[in-house]
Amino acid sequence: MSGLRERKKSATRVALSWAAVRLVVERGYDAVRVEDIAAAADVSVRTFRNYFPTKADAIAFRHRERVEQLADALRARPVDEPLWDAVRSAVQERFALGVETDGAPPDRQWIDGVRVMVEEPALAGALQKAVAGAQTALAEAVAARTGTDPRRDLYPTLVAAAVGAVVSSASELWLRADPPVPFAPLLQEGFDRLTAGLPPTSGSTS
Repeated sequence: MSGLRERKKSATRVALSWAAVRLVVERGYDAVRVEDIAAAADVSVRTFRNYFPTKADAIAFRHRERVEQLADALRARPVDEPLWDAVRSAVQERFALGVETDGAPPDRQWIDGVRVMVEEPALAGALQKAVAGAQTALAEAVAARTGTDPRRDLYPTLVAAAVGAVVSSASELWLRADPPVPFAPLLQEGFDRLTAGLPPTSGSTS
């Protein structure tokens, strides 16, 4: 029964967060109320408040959840797999943005909506908090895989920060691309460049 309750709570939290993201993308941040999010998820406002203090926290939860799933996926990779191969596979498995099907570019309207959402000043604090928590979860997964301690060793935190930089850089380019492009190849390029040591290219300066 305890496990069932936790699964139901998790499902409700995810449903509320997805409802918040979808409504903000469709309407804009200021046009969405907590009451709207609760109604879209078919729960009461009181239930919403039991899970999230603000609509900003509900939206930011999506990012933290994705990276926590990434950390779980990394723990599940074969123990003899090289770290960066495992990280790349875990990211490709768990970290997708936007609406993409079979490699097709996402819808322009969706990208424009996501851009408005992530650039909303009222979301900045909640997103930063989510990023910090997610990076801690990923560093712990790296530490478990490499036999290091994130409280004493720089390495797991550095790897987590590097993964975050790849995802963030790919996301920013994905949001700016005109015409729209798929997100997965940008992630692939980011990890290719990172694992190659970030050598300068024809468009870079040394």
